[in-house]
Amino acid sequence: MAFHLTDKDIAAFHRDGAVCLPGAVAPDWVSRLAAGVERNLKHPGPMAQHYTDAEGHGSYFGDYCNWRAIPEFAAFVFESPMARHAARLVSAQRVQFFHEHVLAKEPGTREVTPWHHDQPYYVVDGDQVISFWVALDPVERPVCPRFIAGSHRWGRLFYPRRFKDGADYDYAGDGFETMPDIDSAPEDYLPLSWALEPGDAIAFHFKTVHDAPANSGTTRRRAIAFRWLGDDARYAERPGTPSPPYPDMGIDQQPGERLREDWFPTIWSADDHQD
Repeated sequence: MAFHLTDKDIAAFHRDGAVCLPGAVAPDWVSRLAAGVERNLKHPGPMAQHYTDAEGHGSYFGDYCNWRAIPEFAAFVFESPMARHAARLVSAQRVQFFHEHVLAKEPGTREVTPWHHDQPYYVVDGDQVISFWVALDPVERPVCPRFIAGSHRWGRLFYPRRFKDGADYDYAGDGFETMPDIDSAPEDYLPLSWALEPGDAIAFHFKTVHDAPANSGTTRRRAIAFRWLGDDARYAERPGTPSPPYPDMGIDQQPGERLREDWFPTIWSADDHQD
């Protein structure tokens, strides 16, 4: 059956900052995206990272901003209904594509993804911002990323953290603080996680605090996050090198401007879908 985004899903996203959307990505798209991830693993892009030490177990691979080079990713961006779902979830009249992010943890990988939220990494300010974390393999709940319900409404920005060692970025500026030690006081927070099947997606706000456990299971955990920008998203300068490092990639923008469409194309617009 075709996936249908419900009012309940939209309400949960606004309340919690993260919502699970079972079956959001159709099986044919799952197959194509999985083929794209395998292409990416064999031919990493210039910003690929291996977060597992050479003497470590398993493998934790991350890469992003390769959608122009990987046709399966580009097709999903332009042809799938995800931009329309993003528009409904963030109540936007137009949606631009920001970037994709591949995250693959092989069985036996001990590395965890530290608690963080995404917006401080990005050259983007705004509240109509959303990611879809798409599972390409079955994900048991203990291996699923965890999202702190309501943290997108805390009104706080935390220093970005390096996935390799969990250290804060060297951001020399005001407005950022160190992430609370969530694991030391779990009773103070409401973490959300789910058991997922291929094609299930987690929609979450750029400001929602989340982490991801080690992959102690026996199956792969390949996922790809697609990130989208709504009406109020604007270019922002960060007091250090952001991730992705768009200023170093040749982008020329001024703070407060809508992001350039040659870099970040508009995929869905209400003006193009009037009855």
